[in-house]
Amino acid sequence: MSMCLLGMAEEFREAGIAVNALWPRTVIATTALQAIPGGPELKKRAWRPEIVADAAHVILCKNSRECTGQFFIDEAVLRAQGISDFSRYAVDASEALQTDLFL
Repeated sequence: MSMCLLGMAEEFREAGIAVNALWPRTVIATTALQAIPGGPELKKRAWRPEIVADAAHVILCKNSRECTGQFFIDEAVLRAQGISDFSRYAVDASEALQTDLFL
């Protein structure tokens, strides 16, 4: 997938179409999480999907000719915007977060 991103970013750069990737730093509390063994317990250690949506919004508002071919992590995108309180994204603030399986 990373190679596809890099290739498409270059292919569409002149047209002003950005191609970027956005990864969650932690497990995200989606319906799919409920389908895996241990998912309901894991959900307690996840962030709500809104964190990814908020990070995507920041990326989509960037100049597409200047921001393409990048790999972003949701929390890092929001921190770069000055956001430091992520408590509203926690499913259960008393639980330690579970780092995403692909990071």
